[in-house]
Order: sequence, then C-alpha cells, then structure tokens
Amino acid sequence: MRIGELSRRSGVPVPTIKYYVREGLLPAGQLTSPNQASYDAGHERRLRLIRALLDVGGLPLAAIGDVLRAMEDPAQPVHEVLGAAAKRLSPSQGEEAGAELADAREDVAELLRRRGWLSGADSPGGESLAEVLVAVRQAGHGAFVELLDDYAAAAEQIARVDLDWVGKREAREDLVERVVVGTVLGEAMFNALRRLAHVDASARTYREEADG
Repeated sequence: MRIGELSRRSGVPVPTIKYYVREGLLPAGQLTSPNQASYDAGHERRLRLIRALLDVGGLPLAAIGDVLRAMEDPAQPVHEVLGAAAKRLSPSQGEEAGAELADAREDVAELLRRRGWLSGADSPGGESLAEVLVAVRQAGHGAFVELLDDYAAAAEQIARVDLDWVGKREAREDLVERVVVGTVLGEAMFNALRRLAHVDASARTYREEADG
C-alpha cells in the first residue's frame, strides 16, 4: 500500500508517519520508485502499537524507541524486554534520598523478602513504590500502607494472568510484543478497571448504609 492508504488505515497523519520513519520507530517502506515506497500490514501493526503506547500508555517517543529496539533485538531475552518496558513505564522521580525515602526503601525490601519475590528493591518498580509510600505518609495517610500486602497479592494474581497470556504465542515477535502491551497497556487497563470497581464498591457500600 502507499503511504496515503497506510495513513487512512492507521489514522496516523502522513507527516507523522514520515517522522516515525526518520526517528527509526517505523521501518522504511520498500522503494518502488525514487519517490514512492510501499508499506504492508506489518507497518500498520507497528503504527498502531506506537500510537497505543503513546496515547494510552503515556510513554514519550524516546521511551517507545527504547522499547521497540529491545523488541527487535533477537539476542535480547524476553525478560529483559519486559524490564525495558517496565523501566520506561515507571521511571524514578529523581528525588534526593532522605530519611523518609530510606525508610520507604527498606519497607519495599521487606515486602519483597516477605513475599519471596525475585524483584529488586532498587529496580524502577521498587523505587516507584518507595516514592509512593513517602508521598502517602507525607499526606498524613500512613495507615494506607497497611494495605500493601493486599495490593501485592492482587498484583501477583494479575502478573500470573499477564504471563499466561504472553505465553500463548510461540513466535518471538508476537511474544515480545505481547510483553510490551501487557506491561504498558495492561497497567492503563488495570487502573481504569480499579476506578470502575471503586465506583461500584462505593455505591453498594453507602447505598446499603443508607438503606440500613
């Protein structure tokens, strides 16, 4: 297909497609003449992935480029691809280490020991969790941290579901793309579901109280 048709099918403007090609996010089309190139379904699929990571996942283009390069490297273990996506999804805020952050990091390390997780407390996810704990305590709601193990148990179940879904594809290209989608877009999906569940739980709880 020509670039105009690719634009119509993907919903991405032609100038944006050309920009993605220049930046290495999208492979160039196959030249059919000095000024014309042909694109295929693989280009459309990649465009849709880029837009999903950008618009829904909230990743900047530089981060998307890093993730796509990790996906395309056949020597890169799938576990490392997952790490690249997770790192870009939850970057550290760069907050200077203080007593509160040091305490929160130890809380995270203790949580990982308690649950036997193979994650590192100094990983991007561990740092993000520590920063969240600091923010919760600074807001005067330190008791909310008591829910940490309940949240961790729910996260374990979601992680198992994610990896079961990923493992249903054998081709490496499909597998690593599923890893990225599950990591980035899965988080957005879970946050949306959590908000919906909050509304339902709140309505049921306080309606029952009012009826009572």
